[in-house]
Amino acid sequence: MNKVILFGNLTRDPELRTTPSGQPVATLGLATNRRVKKDDQWVDVPEYHTVVVWGRQAETSAQYLKKGSQVLVEGRLQTRSWEKDGQKRYTTEVVSEQVTFGRAAGGGGGQSERSSAATAPKAEPKDDAIDYPTEDINPDDIPF
Repeated sequence: MNKVILFGNLTRDPELRTTPSGQPVATLGLATNRRVKKDDQWVDVPEYHTVVVWGRQAETSAQYLKKGSQVLVEGRLQTRSWEKDGQKRYTTEVVSEQVTFGRAAGGGGGQSERSSAATAPKAEPKDDAIDYPTEDINPDDIPF
């Protein structure tokens, strides 16, 4: 099974592009922390990830997210390769299946927005719309 769940903060504003066929794609830089004990102290060790978001979810991410925003990303790992200057290069990225928005860094405190390929934040929910929770993501509630 190839499943990735990451919770962290964006390291830069999302970069929104469009493929030649017209498909929107956004690239997110995401930083996560891992706590390790060094000597007698606990320290955070950062890890940096590249997240690729497609379709309407990419447009919504570019619209609502900015550097420092908290996000929960669910997706899969994908390694791709290309050739540059006669050398083969590789990169491993997280291809997002769902991005859940948290509050912005700096304490903004606002409500979380939830985005998926089928649903995006709307001004007014329709009667048949899915009712997603609106409370902020509490990192202590995440089981990892």
